[in-house]
Amino acid sequence: MLIREMGWQSSMALATRVGLGRLACSHEGQPYITPMFLVPQGNHLYSFSTVGRKIRWLRQNPLVCVEFEEIVSSNDWATVIVTGRYEELLDIPEHREIRDTAYHLLSSRPEWWQPGYVKTELENGVRDLEPLYFRIRIDEITGHRTVKDADTSNSTP
Repeated sequence: MLIREMGWQSSMALATRVGLGRLACSHEGQPYITPMFLVPQGNHLYSFSTVGRKIRWLRQNPLVCVEFEEIVSSNDWATVIVTGRYEELLDIPEHREIRDTAYHLLSSRPEWWQPGYVKTELENGVRDLEPLYFRIRIDEITGHRTVKDADTSNSTP
């Protein structure tokens, strides 16, 4: 097996195809990661959520990391890592066009609003269903994919 770096186009194609990524953020040194659907377009990843821990933390520290993966087996996989900055798309006239873009991109997937817009029971009650669109401005994207190596003489450590 050999691992090769993927270029921008291949990395974006994988993120588009997979859709489900893991968004990581941090607050006061504590990391947090959660799965969610993100749709790439241009230099951004678009998504949708409700206000909870993730959004509260992102509002305080907008630096994020997103991971997408496509795993067939231990010898056949690809992974893409995106680093960037959270940008909330407020429900104001200045963001109308970008919010419409986010809605259009996200609604092309079945059940795109899940799990971001479903009833969530918490220890102290039910979370408010306050819809929120946001995007991640991509600062860097890297990807790696396994390929079959014709020379298997170095296949064990």
